[in-house]
Amino acid sequence: MNSRDEFLKKFRGDALGKIDRQSSLEEYFQNTTLRPILNLQNDLILSAFQIYIVQNKIPFEIYSTDKKNTVIENAILKDVKFQNLLKGFAIGLFTADEFTLYSSASSSLNKRIRSMLIERLQSQLQLI
Repeated sequence: MNSRDEFLKKFRGDALGKIDRQSSLEEYFQNTTLRPILNLQNDLILSAFQIYIVQNKIPFEIYSTDKKNTVIENAILKDVKFQNLLKGFAIGLFTADEFTLYSSASSSLNKRIRSMLIERLQSQLQLI
């Protein structure tokens, strides 16, 4: 393992979430790689979404909680450019081995990333 990979694993910290022998490869990857990275990148994710709502002139602050949740979901699921930006925040912190694994299962892992991003932003509405 090279020094970049060692640094990234140490910098991100331990796995978050339950991992056991029955965990699927995607679930294992989610808890050992994706959750720690998204936790680390949380402030950047919040900032990116705040910039997104300003740039797209979305009157987010006057919306109801349900409407805010819908805006978050639509931003991540329907705006491919924004979705790719947020995925890039995570992918850029993968080790070489993690990137290889991600590449082999990118479709299912991208769904997990999108879902986790939506949940993360929706659970922090008071900070947006």
